[in-house]
Amino acid sequence: MPLRERLHEIVFEADTRAGRAFDVGLLVLILGSVVAIALESVPDLGAEHRAGLRALEWVFTALFTLEYAVRLYCVRNPFAYARSFFGVIDLLAILPAYLGLVFVDTHSLGIVRVLRLVRVFRVLKLVQFLGEASVLRAALRRSLHKIIVFLLAVICMVIVLGTAMYVVEGSASGFDSIPRGIYWAIVTLTTVGYGDIAPKTVAGQALASFVMLLGYGILAVPTGIVSAELVRQPPRTSTQHCPHCAAEGHADDAIFCRRCGKSM
Repeated sequence: MPLRERLHEIVFEADTRAGRAFDVGLLVLILGSVVAIALESVPDLGAEHRAGLRALEWVFTALFTLEYAVRLYCVRNPFAYARSFFGVIDLLAILPAYLGLVFVDTHSLGIVRVLRLVRVFRVLKLVQFLGEASVLRAALRRSLHKIIVFLLAVICMVIVLGTAMYVVEGSASGFDSIPRGIYWAIVTLTTVGYGDIAPKTVAGQALASFVMLLGYGILAVPTGIVSAELVRQPPRTSTQHCPHCAAEGHADDAIFCRRCGKSM
């Protein structure tokens, strides 16, 4: 077997002993990296062991950088993998460390590496979880246009409600500008309710009560949209990864890639 195909089998697949060992080792490194970044943010530990933790973090970064380069080498279309979900996450896992050389404290953003633990489903052969993840992803994708329309309607709504509260209350109650009123409308409509600004007049309180009740109805809309799409069940998925276009989520019995049509 050519080197590239052998590496692809080890790095991307979890069906072989070598591939499984690679993924388990990778998950251990990810956990270690996340713990190191988190511990460095603790004042006492960070002050006492900062040099050691930073050196350990650079070791993890070097290993992840090497792994990312190997992944790009393994696939026949590196750009396709770089644009994929895991490709973007893999890049984001190493980028903060290098940005930290220029911008202060951005290396802490390396905690995004925890997203790579999603691979645990593939490693542990929990294909049924991959299938459920595909169901949720497909439902969100099909709901995208409806949710965008819904969010645009909500944006228009909070602008109108925030402006109305600005007119009703005015600066005497803290609503000294329309953006301030819009901020209040967003906080109230989403039922967060920080309480840092509140209406004082009867008319303002009546409007606030309406916005609060409206918020409960608003929250139910996107839930219903996604729930309706979850009813549609896609075919069961496997752990196979296309070496040509880096597509994932293939059916159990797939012989050809669902995206590029080439042989798996």
